[in-house]
Parts: sequence; C-alpha cells; structure tokens
Amino acid sequence: MSWKIFALGSAFFAGLTAIFGKLGVEGLNSNLATLIRTAIIFALTVGIVTFRSEWQLPRTWELRPVAFLVLSGIATGFSWLFYYRALQLAPASQVAPVDKLSVVFAILLGVIFLGEALTVRLAIGSVLIISGVLFIAWP
Repeated sequence: MSWKIFALGSAFFAGLTAIFGKLGVEGLNSNLATLIRTAIIFALTVGIVTFRSEWQLPRTWELRPVAFLVLSGIATGFSWLFYYRALQLAPASQVAPVDKLSVVFAILLGVIFLGEALTVRLAIGSVLIISGVLFIAWP
C-alpha cells in the first residue's frame, strides 16, 4: 500500500480526534483526559501487535534508536497534553488548524536536523499552511 493511503487515514483520524477530544474534555480535567486517551491507545496497540504476532524483539538493541523513540514518546505526550488543554479553552475548529502547524515544524526540523532539501514546493506549501492557520484561527 502507498504511504499516501496511511497518511490520509492519519489525517482523517486526527480530524476525528479533534471532535471526539473536544467532546471528551467537557467537564473533565485535560490531563486526566490525556491519560485516558493514552491508556486506550496503549491497549489498542497491544491488541494490534498481538493480533499480527509482532512481539519479536530485535536480537540486539542499539541505544540511539531507542533513545529517539523515548524522546518521540515524550514529545507526543507533551503534544497531547497541550492539545487537550487547548481544546478545553477554544473551539476544535480553531485548535485543530493551529495544531497542524506541526507540518511546518516537521519540514523545518527535517531540513535542519535531517538534512532534507527545502524545495520551492515545500517552502510555498509551508507559507500556505501558515497563511491558512492565520486566516482560520486569528481574527
């Protein structure tokens, strides 16, 4: 399957996340809501790994990839904590677009830290994303 199918699926479920998250944080502490969400994700992922028989651990562990996965988990945790708090304070229709500035941050960080090329197409796309966020979220 093409990566684009998975990316579109990710975008669709991220859209649902905004709506369900907004409804879920009504009258509930945003940090507790994040904990509940995390527990569900953990259980779902355990179920998928079990169903697909993917519990095979690598024969050798390298510190670098594990360290980056730990850092990714920490970044995800902070992202979710901030996201749910923002959903408590503002409409999902404003929070979700601002959250998608992550695309621009990913492009910039990819260029800076991974040596990815900053093409004219990426630069224009980033400017359009930023313009869209400003248009939607800031009156």
